[in-house]
Amino acid sequence: MRVLVVEDDPDMAGFLRKGLREAAYAVDVAVDGREGHQLACDHPYDAIVLDLMLPGMDGFEVLRALRGRGERTPVLCLTARDSVEDRVRGLDLGADDYLAKPFNFAELLARLRALLRRGQTVVSNPIAVADLTVDVVARTAKRGGQRLDLSPTEFALLEYLIRHEGEVLSRTMILEHVWDMKQDPLTNVLEVHVNRLRKKVEHGFDKPLIHTIRGVGYVLRDDNA
Repeated sequence: MRVLVVEDDPDMAGFLRKGLREAAYAVDVAVDGREGHQLACDHPYDAIVLDLMLPGMDGFEVLRALRGRGERTPVLCLTARDSVEDRVRGLDLGADDYLAKPFNFAELLARLRALLRRGQTVVSNPIAVADLTVDVVARTAKRGGQRLDLSPTEFALLEYLIRHEGEVLSRTMILEHVWDMKQDPLTNVLEVHVNRLRKKVEHGFDKPLIHTIRGVGYVLRDDNA
């Protein structure tokens, strides 16, 4: 899942980037409202974490502009001002949730997961395909009951594939949702991580689940189902 963080405080932005990446999200950071609005218009984010008190173009203006152009990406608003009026204004402008600073990071992750579940084709948890199960809340995966030791990026890749079971996902689609914009799309990082993931998911099992569609991308499916 790919998340945009719009936060002008460098310490808070760094804290959010580090925590979200450790939780297997790809993260881009904008330091003001105008940059955040531009990135949200240019890239397919799964969710936006938006500080309301931003220089130049504040969070309310960003919300108004995004919703005005029909952008429906879930938005979690952050602010140090916890007044009812601010919450009402933000929600009326199209915010999906609201969290006041200071906040518990575990709560932010829980709220973000709830937003990401909305509109997902697969909403059950854990998600299962054949004898592979992925728990998107506990961030764990098992094959045949055996725990898989996955890195955060490998888990993010597996989660994206299994959420779209049976769909052929192009290389570009996967890169845009699992990696942030700092990743060079011309590198072979995707192929490297798919090969590593295959070894962990399929080693010792007779049935392959991750399939390469030559010239297109990848699909996770049970061909014997």
